[in-house]
Amino acid sequence: MTSQKTPESRCLVGVSQCDITPPVGIYHRMWGAATHERSTGVHRPLMATVLLMQADSKQASDSRIIIALDHCLFWTEEMNRFLDVVSTKAKVSRDAIVVFFSHTHGAGLMGLERRSFPGGELIEPYLDELAIKVINLIADCQERLTPATIVYGSGRCSMAKHRDFFDTKNGHYVCGFNPDGSTDETVLVGRVVSEAGAPLATIVNYACHPTTLAWDNTLISPDYIGAMRELVEDETGVPVVFIQGASGDVGPREGFVGDLKVADRNGRQLGYAVLSTLESLPPAGQEFEYQGPVVSGATIGTWAYRTETPVRRNEESQWTASCPHVSLKYRDDLPVLAELKAEKAQWEAEKQQAIAAHDDDRSRRAHAMIERSTRRMTRVEFLPPGESFPYPIRMWRNGDAVWIALDGEHYNILQRTLRERFPNAPLVIGTLANGSNVWYLPDADSYGLGLYQEEVSVLAKGSLEAVIDATIIAVQQLLADK
Repeated sequence: MTSQKTPESRCLVGVSQCDITPPVGIYHRMWGAATHERSTGVHRPLMATVLLMQADSKQASDSRIIIALDHCLFWTEEMNRFLDVVSTKAKVSRDAIVVFFSHTHGAGLMGLERRSFPGGELIEPYLDELAIKVINLIADCQERLTPATIVYGSGRCSMAKHRDFFDTKNGHYVCGFNPDGSTDETVLVGRVVSEAGAPLATIVNYACHPTTLAWDNTLISPDYIGAMRELVEDETGVPVVFIQGASGDVGPREGFVGDLKVADRNGRQLGYAVLSTLESLPPAGQEFEYQGPVVSGATIGTWAYRTETPVRRNEESQWTASCPHVSLKYRDDLPVLAELKAEKAQWEAEKQQAIAAHDDDRSRRAHAMIERSTRRMTRVEFLPPGESFPYPIRMWRNGDAVWIALDGEHYNILQRTLRERFPNAPLVIGTLANGSNVWYLPDADSYGLGLYQEEVSVLAKGSLEAVIDATIIAVQQLLADK
C-alpha cells in the first residue's frame, strides 16, 4: 500500500445550538434512592444541538435532521408529541428526524405522568418551549446549509467500564463497576469543515452511561458531557454533537456519586481524548501518499499529503439510506398494565406506612420500587399489540461512513461486534434514537442472571443478537452499494 485514505463524508451541512436548561425547581427526582423532588440549581447548562445533513441531490429523502438533546430520554407519549410538533411546524418529514439523547441522568425525567409531583407542573410548559427552540434551530440550520466535509478518526478513552458486577457477599448482581468486564473504548470523532476549511462542528460518538451523578445530586446537569463539551468547544470554537453509543452495560468507572468534581473530571478525560483525536486528523480532501526514498544516514521512506482526485470526492458524496425491520418477540412474562398498576399501589401503601413509622430506609426502598413500576407501566402502555415488536434499524451511508440510529439501550457487545466486523468503515452508532420503546437489549448470556436491565426489558432473550445480525446485513448492503 502506497497511499492511505482518511475516511470522509461530503454533504450539505447546517449546525446550530442553544441552551435548553429547565427552570430551577422543576421535578428532578429520577433516582429511586433520591430524597429530593425538585431541582435546586444548575451544575452546567443542558444543550440542544441540531446537525442537518443533506445529500447534494437535495431530495427530502436524502437528508437527516440530527437533534442531540441533553436529556435522559422521552417516554413514547412525549417522544411522539415532540416529533409531531417539530415535524409539522418546521415543515420537515418526521422520517428525517433523529433525536439522539445524551442520556444524562442529571436532567430529571420529563414524563407527563409526573405532573402531580412537586415541580411536575413545570414539565409540560418546558417541553412546549423545548420544541419551539428546536424548531428555531432547524430553521437556522436550513439558512446556514453549506457544502462540507466530515473527516473521521478514532481515539480511545478508558473512562467507560463494564457495569454488571456480581456481589459475592450478597449473592446477586448489582449495577456498578466490574473490573473484569469488556468495553469498547472507542471514541469516534468527526471534524466537520466547510469547503474553505472553516470548522463547523465536532461529532463525538462514545458509549458510557452518564451516571456519574446519582441520587445525592440535586442540580440539573448534563453529567460528564458538560465538561467534555466545554473543553472541546473552547478549543475548537464550534458546537459539539454528542451521540451516545451502546452503553446498556457500560458506565463511568467512578460514578453514582453526588460530587460534581467527579462528573467534570470524567468529562475532561473524554474531552482530552476527543482533542487528541482531532489533532491526528489531516485536512479535509487529502490523501497520505508514499513519495519515495531519501538517502540519509539510513534510507528514509517519505510520505506527504496530496489533494484527492475528483473520483475520490464523488465517492465521499455518495448517499444511501436503509431502514430494515426485524421482528423481536416480547418476553413471555411481560406483565400486563393492570398487574403493574396493582404492584405500584402496593408499594405506594408500603411507602406511606414507612413514612408513618419514620423509617427512612424503608421509605426510600419503597419509592425506588414505585419508580420501577412507573417506568414499566409507561413502557407496556404504548407497546404495539401482538407477540412481537416491529423494530426499525435506521441507517444511512454518506461517503465512507455509515450512521446507525437504534431505539433502546443496547449492550456494548453490539458496537464491539459491528466495529470488529467492519474495521475500515467509520460506524456512527447512536442508541436511544427517538427514545426507547423497547428499553434495554441485553445479550443472551445476560438473561437469567437477575440483572436490572433484563427486569425492565420488554423483549425476549436473543433480541439483541437478532438486531446485530440484521444490522450487519444492512451495513454490508450499504457498503456494497456503489
